[in-house]
Amino acid sequence: MNSIPAPEIPPLFAHLPDPFAESFDPAAPWALLDDPLDEVLAALPSSEIDGQISPDVHLVGDRIVICPGARIHPTAVIEGPIFIGRDVEIRPGAYLRGGIWIGDRCVVGANTEIKRAILLPHAKAPHLNYVGDSILGADVNLGAGTVLSNFRHDGGRIHIPRNGDRISDRIDTGRRKLGAILGDGVLTGCNSVLHPGVVVGRETQIYPGVQLRPGIYPERSIVKLKQDLEVVSQG
Repeated sequence: MNSIPAPEIPPLFAHLPDPFAESFDPAAPWALLDDPLDEVLAALPSSEIDGQISPDVHLVGDRIVICPGARIHPTAVIEGPIFIGRDVEIRPGAYLRGGIWIGDRCVVGANTEIKRAILLPHAKAPHLNYVGDSILGADVNLGAGTVLSNFRHDGGRIHIPRNGDRISDRIDTGRRKLGAILGDGVLTGCNSVLHPGVVVGRETQIYPGVQLRPGIYPERSIVKLKQDLEVVSQG
């Protein structure tokens, strides 16, 4: 049975850091990725690096802030502007493409790519993930191989259905690039793919292998994938 999108955007975040709290619109949470994020990053100093950085890390561009306790492992590539909070771990081969705000104690895993995103404290993209134009709430965990897709093949603007697929009842986000907005505590299973324009309420679990279509999904739910397996004897 497919999950039924909720008609309205559910609660997402219990607490937003000061840079974003005043700008948050519950009816359009993706708007934080526009001017609010730009303003926060534009206010960063040119360079302020206090974390533990391997000599093999590549820092590119301006306005790079790395707070005390952060650990940046070898071969990571970090492009400014970017804010990396306290006790964040960036693992080998991670590619952070700029326009990013990462809260305290987050994890960006090996060979994970992040582009224009907000990660609230304790969010984790730990294993082979792609996070584009997205917001990860506090304590979100992306299973290995989870992709937050952010661009339609036709290049069109992202619309989010509110009631199924009815064209007449979609939210026009005004954005050509938008991944997923995941509320606090959302968990995704391995190799799940969230299509452009997904909003998931807090503490919802998404099963491995799910292809989640654009829409609004309720809080504290389980998004299941059912499949039929056929085992054929070779004897």
